[in-house]
Amino acid sequence: MAVVIGGGLAGLLAAWALRGSAERIVVVERDRYPARPEHRSGTPQGHHAHLVMDGGRRAMEELLPGIGAELDALGARPVGLPGELDWFSAVGRMPVFDSGIAFLSCTRPLLDHVVLERVRAEPAIEFREGTVVTGLLGGPDRITGLRVRPRGTGGPEGADGSFPADRSGGESEIRADLVVDASGRTSAVPRWLAALGCPAVPEERVDPGIGYASRLYRRPATASAALPATYVQTKAPDDPRFGVLLPVEGDRWLVTVGGLRGGEPGPGEAGFTAHLDRLRDPALRDLVRTAEPAGEVRGFRPGPCVRRHYERRCPDGLVVVGDAACTFNPVYGQGISAAAFCAVALRDAVTRHGLGPQAARRARRGIAAASADAWLIASSEDVRFPATTGGPSGSALRLQHAYLDRVLARARVDRTACAAFVSVMSLTRPPTHLFHPKILWSVLRG
Repeated sequence: MAVVIGGGLAGLLAAWALRGSAERIVVVERDRYPARPEHRSGTPQGHHAHLVMDGGRRAMEELLPGIGAELDALGARPVGLPGELDWFSAVGRMPVFDSGIAFLSCTRPLLDHVVLERVRAEPAIEFREGTVVTGLLGGPDRITGLRVRPRGTGGPEGADGSFPADRSGGESEIRADLVVDASGRTSAVPRWLAALGCPAVPEERVDPGIGYASRLYRRPATASAALPATYVQTKAPDDPRFGVLLPVEGDRWLVTVGGLRGGEPGPGEAGFTAHLDRLRDPALRDLVRTAEPAGEVRGFRPGPCVRRHYERRCPDGLVVVGDAACTFNPVYGQGISAAAFCAVALRDAVTRHGLGPQAARRARRGIAAASADAWLIASSEDVRFPATTGGPSGSALRLQHAYLDRVLARARVDRTACAAFVSVMSLTRPPTHLFHPKILWSVLRG
C-alpha cells in the first residue's frame, strides 16, 4: 500500500504513477474538491498565470495519454513558442517562427480538475478529503505511515498541517509501504523528520523576493482570437519587473504582473495598473486597456525558492515530489513541468522495484535529476538581480552569464540559436545543448 500527502497536481500525478505497483493508493487531502473547475484554498497560487512547458506537457501526455485532447476540448490552448508569443526579452523583441515547441495555457483550476477526474476513475486510488496529516510514523531508518485526523477537529492547526493543541480529535494511523509527500511549499515533512530524530535534509535556498498580482479579462470583441500571448521579460540587473498575458478557456485573458525584490506590484487595482505602466514595453498595457475585467486583482508572494536534497539523506519508505522537494521562482513557469517529471521518475522506480526501499532510493535520485536543470536555470537567473539573497556565485557563473547573454542576443536574429534557447527554457533539452557545436559556432560568430 502507498499513501500520498496532498491531492494537488503533484499528488494526483504521483498517485497515478503508483498504479499497477501498489494494490491500494490513498491520497490524503486537507481540502474538499469542488465539483467544477474552481479555485480552492489549498492552491493559493491558482489564481495566477501557469504554464505547462513543452517538456512537462510531453511528460503529462506520457503519464495520462489523451489528457492534452481533453484539455483542448475544454478551451485550453497550446501556444507556439516563439511563433505565438509576442516576447519582449532582455535584448528586445524576439523573432516569430514555428519552432515545433509549445506550452499549454489554461487556468490552474481547469488543469487540476481534468487531471483529478482522470485519477478519480482509477479503482485502486482512494481519496480522503478534509483530512489533515499530523505526523509521520516510523523512525530515523524507515517511515511506515502517517497520523491523520479529520480537518477541523482536535484543536487549532497551522497552515502547514502542524500538530493541533489537542490531538484527541479522531486521530488515526495509515500504515503504508511507501509514503509520498506532495504537500507543496509549506511541507511539514522536514519538521516531522526532525521530531523522529532524523538529521536535517541538506537544502539550497534562493530568495529573489518575488511578488505578483493577476486578473482575468474578457477578450475584447475587437481582438482576434488568434492574438498571441504576450510576455514582457525582466532585464537584469536594473529592471526586475515582468508581465504576461495568456489566452485561457472561456474566451478570456489571464494577465499576471510581478517583479523581483524592489519591483513587486503595489496592492489592489491601483498597484496593478501602475505596474503595467512601468513595464519596459507598452504592448501588454495597451492590450489590457481595451479589455473588460472578469474578476478582481489578486496578489501573491510565494516566498523563497528551496531545493531539498532528499536523495542525499532520507529514511527508507519516503519519497518527496513537486514543490515539497523543489520550489522555483514562478516567473520561469517550471513548477508544473517539474511535478510531471517527478511522477515519471516515481513511476519508473516502482515499476522496476515495487514499493521496497530500493524503489524509494531510485525514485529520490530520479526526482533530484529531474529537477536539476530547472533549478540551475532559475537560480542562475535569479542571482543576476542584486536584491536576491542566496544562490550560486563565482567566476564560473559570471562566464555562464556572459555566454547566455550572447546566446540571447544571437537568438534575436538567428532562428537556430533561438530554437535552441527555447528548447532549453521549455525543458525539452538540457542547458548543455546551448554548447552544441552548431549553436556555439553561431553564437561566437555573431
